[in-house]
Amino acid sequence: MAGQDETSQWPFDRYQDYLLLLARLQLGPRLRGKVDPSDLVQETLLKACQKKDQFRGHTDAELKAWLRKIMANTLVDAVRKHAKGIEKAGQEIALEDTLEKVGTRLEAWLAADQSSPSQTIERQERFSRLAAALAQLPEDQRTALELQHLQGCSVEAISQHMGRSKSAIGGLLRRGLKRLRELLEDSGT
Repeated sequence: MAGQDETSQWPFDRYQDYLLLLARLQLGPRLRGKVDPSDLVQETLLKACQKKDQFRGHTDAELKAWLRKIMANTLVDAVRKHAKGIEKAGQEIALEDTLEKVGTRLEAWLAADQSSPSQTIERQERFSRLAAALAQLPEDQRTALELQHLQGCSVEAISQHMGRSKSAIGGLLRRGLKRLRELLEDSGT
């Protein structure tokens, strides 16, 4: 794909796991009962297909940023629909900023100090495989890993959030990381 517009074929489906991860990370516990993260992803991808003529970027990173923006708007719409009093502009901006931070944190998790074009392409491929591998983990392991590594939560905070002991969370994290490594090795990372 080198030397060619990376978005020329509009392979939106390859971003499904990435967007699903963002949606899961952003939906609070109260909204999860009302809004399915998979529905948000499908709506985001539908909007992206409908608006693809508005995309002005040329790289995978620009496409991800554009999809994050559409996801943020989709989330705001869902929040407006299902939560009373959330329509304040400041809260919408905060949600969009949070999505951007999560996306950046996710990419930084893999990034280290790589900066050459070939390393950037490799990092983006690893990022896509990471999102796909996380999607394959059992929900409790995935949740624990996402909370710790992607949202920066302590084991104690995860314990409170998930209603489990700290030692149980430690076990989930160990098993989840082990399985995640296996999945990433199997996918060539």
